[in-house]
Amino acid sequence: MAGEQVTGPGFMWLAFAMISVASWGCYGVLLHTGQLSMGDPENGRYKAFLFVGVSYLLVAVIGSLIILKLNGSDFNFSAKGMTWSTIAGVAGATGAFGILLAFGAKGTPPVVMSIVFAGAPIVNACVAMAVHPPKGGFAALNWEFLLGIVFAAAGGALVTLYRPGT
Repeated sequence: MAGEQVTGPGFMWLAFAMISVASWGCYGVLLHTGQLSMGDPENGRYKAFLFVGVSYLLVAVIGSLIILKLNGSDFNFSAKGMTWSTIAGVAGATGAFGILLAFGAKGTPPVVMSIVFAGAPIVNACVAMAVHPPKGGFAALNWEFLLGIVFAAAGGALVTLYRPGT
């Protein structure tokens, strides 16, 4: 990670990012298990998604309120910040809903989640560069970065082509 500190006091971002890696790495399998455990082949996925929403209430709303209170927040929110954060929440919920729809269309957790996790970094890189262009323009991109995008795409393709059971 050229230019970023990965040890010492600045290392905590990586530990926190690994919480997301572990959580999202389990997400598809856990959601699929919840869907199947509802015992409702037609509506089980939507019932499961309802409880994903309940979980967001518990973690995102209540957890954030506790942290804000502990940090002495003034609880003033800008309209622009609320708007972009709501758009981000809709994007995240839409992604989770898309996963459920993929399961409903006979996608399996190993394949669906591998495609999501291969494709999402590519989309993230493109959107991040469009919103926050790199210094020096796109010509300043490292070849390793571009190769990583190629590898992510190749990984998604290989998982799809050679999925378990084919």
